[in-house]
Amino acid sequence: MIEARRLLGIVGILVTMFLAARIAAQERQSVEQRRKAEEMSEYIRANYTKAEYMAPMRDGVHLFVAVYSPKDTSKQYPILMSRTPYTVAPYGVDSYRESLGPSEFFARDGYIFAYCDVRGCGKSEGKFVHVRPYIPNKTAANQVDEASDAYDTIEFLLKTVPNHNGRVGISGTSYPGFYATMAALSGHPALKAVSPQAPVTEWFIGDDFRHNGTFFLAHAFGFFSSFGRPHTGENEVPGPRFDYGTPDGYDFFLRMGPLSNADQKFFKGQIEWWRDLVSHDTYTDFWKSRDPLPYLQNIKAAMMTVGGWFDAEDVYGPQRTYAALRQQDPGIVNILVEGPWSHGQWNYDAGEYLGDVHFHQKTGEFFREHIEFPFFQRYLKNKEEGKLPGTYVFETGRNEWHKLESWPPQNLVKRTFYFERVGRLGTERLANTEQGFDEYISDPAKPVPHISWISTQMSYPYMTADQRYAARRTDVLVYQTDPLDGDLTVAGQMTASLYVSTTGTDSDWVVKLIDVYPGNYPDADPEPNPTGARLGGYQQLVRGEPFRGKFRRSFANPVPFEPGKPDKVEFELPGVFHTFRRGHRIMVQVQSSWFPLVDRNPQKFVKIDEARLSDFQKATQRVYRSAQMPSGITVGVLPGSTPSPLQ
Repeated sequence: MIEARRLLGIVGILVTMFLAARIAAQERQSVEQRRKAEEMSEYIRANYTKAEYMAPMRDGVHLFVAVYSPKDTSKQYPILMSRTPYTVAPYGVDSYRESLGPSEFFARDGYIFAYCDVRGCGKSEGKFVHVRPYIPNKTAANQVDEASDAYDTIEFLLKTVPNHNGRVGISGTSYPGFYATMAALSGHPALKAVSPQAPVTEWFIGDDFRHNGTFFLAHAFGFFSSFGRPHTGENEVPGPRFDYGTPDGYDFFLRMGPLSNADQKFFKGQIEWWRDLVSHDTYTDFWKSRDPLPYLQNIKAAMMTVGGWFDAEDVYGPQRTYAALRQQDPGIVNILVEGPWSHGQWNYDAGEYLGDVHFHQKTGEFFREHIEFPFFQRYLKNKEEGKLPGTYVFETGRNEWHKLESWPPQNLVKRTFYFERVGRLGTERLANTEQGFDEYISDPAKPVPHISWISTQMSYPYMTADQRYAARRTDVLVYQTDPLDGDLTVAGQMTASLYVSTTGTDSDWVVKLIDVYPGNYPDADPEPNPTGARLGGYQQLVRGEPFRGKFRRSFANPVPFEPGKPDKVEFELPGVFHTFRRGHRIMVQVQSSWFPLVDRNPQKFVKIDEARLSDFQKATQRVYRSAQMPSGITVGVLPGSTPSPLQ
């Protein structure tokens, strides 16, 4: 007994020492980060001079530009721009940014940095318009868009800022990524390199606030409750952050009630764009006019589009931008970069992990030093040699970088995983005699949560989160293979094909592709594991996507379901590059709510922003599995990567 107590005491001391060492290491890392930030801030003040301008646009509006130029004038430098709606503060020629450019490599090598407030934001004049539509054939000076503003800003900088080499580049992430795409459409001859990163591209089909007609409630509410409010005083003053009064977003949004209550209870008509966002709930010209993809042709600059496989905000835009350029402008330099990142993580983070999932290398640092910086050096300074690949893509699961000629790989083999009885997922189409369905009751009063933890936000780690909490609910269908006897690599976009019926007249369908770890999979220790996650049996979300059923025929013209009558719902899930390792299982989950990430469908064919509480109803959902109605998911598989389940 004494020996046992002594052993327990020793174990306790070792655990305490281990935890203390980890805390100390994290503190040292934080101190080192602060030291580097202070060093960079001092370097910028010592080596750059700041100037501020009001650049005239063709319609007489003036836009604010802050320019940081190297003090060393012994050589000429390219101009690297950024255009943003989030203000380019700090303002004043004696107030300096703490960092310049996409990474420290740019500031140390020497560039002229131009930070631009877009129309109606920061200190710029004019009216701000969300994802302002592109005007392809301008015939008058008052016909302006973000492309013309970028063109006029470049013209102004070339004429005004001394000591440049006549070359201009632009980079931006998220909303600034949209402005980078628009700059490419300007066609200015001095614009040589453009990098739209996580670019806002299509706000109805797959980016940010709507996915396949569903409304991403938590994200839209969190963003527009502050950014969407009228600014007080000068444009540079942002709106206040919303006080939820609770950390529990699931409870907050459930108590909020129907979608219309967001404006009635909280926004009080003060956020104009919110009303536009929720009321335009079909794919009309309001959304189509804001999509830049059809116009991506005759581009003069080299393009490098960057995205994250696990980007909760703009996973759609990068892959679609690259694909549109490849199809519509095949002769240009067109590079796609996809890493294992959340939204913008490549800009500021080592990129070693997201949530509980580890990649075992500093992917963010690798991107900044070995991909992004060389791209701009090549096209703005002629400093890099050798052929650039068409894509840099990170393969998750096996955790490896790849250089490929194009994306997706051309030699993919389509493979469908079909839903079978007793929750099996198989690759053989069912026999003609096989008939069946699985069903569940979907209750809008108790929707399936999108995360297992508490948050008011669209928490970024949900994109790789453990789905065991959902698999245990009775309103989630689960299909999985046996353990694989070899690695299986899937790449590119996927297609979910569901044969379904509902006792309602509308319904959402959420499909999730999941990597199920073996039961003996080791935990993350001694690496960062702040949640104490147990990884044995972990159900890692690889890709999940919702679809609003009434759009199964057309996003422009929704149609109701006929209660109880089977119908087909088919839609694409954004692409992945993931290897299911030997011994892992492939799982697919199907459900009809994902709350509060996605707003609640009343399960009645109504205009949801006008739905009343009485419109919300339970519905019995069926997913059919037979030779005539073969529900499943189709993926692209790399040849030679087709293992069988372990027996």
